[in-house]
Amino acid sequence: MLAKLFGKKSDHPMSDLKSAQGLLDELPNNDDYKSLMELTDWMESVTSNTEFKVDHQLALISMIDEAAYVHTRKLTREYFVEHELSQFQENRLWLVLGNWYRRAREGYYTVFSRYGEGDKNASALKAKLPLLVARGLRAMTLELKFCCVRYAAIDRNHWTMLGLMYKHAEREQYLDTPVALYPALPQQTTVKLEAGHLLAWYGCGVSSLTPLSMHITERVVAQYYATVSVHSQPSVHSLFGFDLNAAIAPRRVNVDATLHPYMRFVGLADMVPHLEKLLKVLEKNIVPDDLILGGDYEADAVRQAVQYLHDFITTLPQRRMPRRQTNINIKVVSGYNKIVDTTDVGLDFNADTVADWQIQDISAIGFHAVLPEVGNREVSIGQLLGIQAEGVGHWGVAVIRRLMRGENHQVHVGAEIISNQILGVALQVKGGGNSTQHLALWLYPKAGESVTEISLLMKSEAYQANCSYQTEVAGKCYVLLPIGVLQKNIDCDLVRFRLVEQQAAEENEE
Repeated sequence: MLAKLFGKKSDHPMSDLKSAQGLLDELPNNDDYKSLMELTDWMESVTSNTEFKVDHQLALISMIDEAAYVHTRKLTREYFVEHELSQFQENRLWLVLGNWYRRAREGYYTVFSRYGEGDKNASALKAKLPLLVARGLRAMTLELKFCCVRYAAIDRNHWTMLGLMYKHAEREQYLDTPVALYPALPQQTTVKLEAGHLLAWYGCGVSSLTPLSMHITERVVAQYYATVSVHSQPSVHSLFGFDLNAAIAPRRVNVDATLHPYMRFVGLADMVPHLEKLLKVLEKNIVPDDLILGGDYEADAVRQAVQYLHDFITTLPQRRMPRRQTNINIKVVSGYNKIVDTTDVGLDFNADTVADWQIQDISAIGFHAVLPEVGNREVSIGQLLGIQAEGVGHWGVAVIRRLMRGENHQVHVGAEIISNQILGVALQVKGGGNSTQHLALWLYPKAGESVTEISLLMKSEAYQANCSYQTEVAGKCYVLLPIGVLQKNIDCDLVRFRLVEQQAAEENEE
């Protein structure tokens, strides 16, 4: 924007460092949003100015970046919260933070490219390369994070840029040169550590996480990024492979793949003991003071994110059932409340709430659907779906586990089928004179599952771990004795109960 206003170098307000600092000092420090917007414009202006000498351009980019640091921290803290933001506030923060990190990455990469092309005065930057590339990689990591929270497709050029910067740092032998990334960060880093941070976090299946869990896992990986290994040869601990010469995201290591000199292998085995120690503390409902998450979060939310990381590292996800390609339609009702509200305890869904989804492939426990983005912006990880296949009289339930927005205005959804048949039931707390009824979804057992236990989906506030419940199904009365919560979803919990038929329960009491 500002780049269009200025022509020659001498006309630019930041043509000398003193004037540039004066302009930065005039920013409204009491308005983080406005300050970051102005800094983003200045970053774009300085980056696109081809008349600046490359050393002057880097000095300005560094000044602007350092000025933005405090504002990005505050706004990121506002964005990643446990409660749901209004659509306006979420979009406002996402735009300003996403735009900033994109412009910051472009700024550092522009200078890096000018150096690599032998630009005049480029030799003056040699000593600054470790910091330049480290900051560029950190900006790229955070840029990707704000793409991922919208489940957007990642531009393949990012992986090309990462490969070029990493190769250059290896060749020029500054991969392990320690630098202080920002004045406010006392811990030193290196280009290798920043690259490992990006590859380790992104490689751990971020499309399976909620936006908040993406943020927490990124912060946890940053906490322990010194334990991430990046080597030119694979080992038994290698999780991901990254091709420095290809515009391809990190992938799980394939032991049968052909090795070549530009493959790098990422391992996280040394992070596991730290995660296990952290989990023990979190299980006591304590978030350690030295865990830097950039916000205040409940111990359970942090524990779930850390557990995900631990499980991903120690047990790579594998498909449990073969999938088959298909092209069928299913009826879908989204969200626990809509499913229950339209059941009338009988699962007669209102036609206005039902959508048609096209399934691309399916297995006994899950499916993959491709949806138009229009009308499906609200789908999210952990969302409950009521599902009914063509020609089937009953409804089942599934939970969205993976999400990715494609380049052609499409949304790719991966869902786990929780039960093929459900029934709406009314629960009442047994004894105690409490006559309040709670609606829940009864999940019929799958073939081979125990008939002495049952799983129900119910609102979190309706479940009481120290109470038993009564209900009626198919003319029989049952007592439900709680075993525990198996899974927490966005708007409900999956709870397991021991099932006792009422008559039998009364005889036992006598």
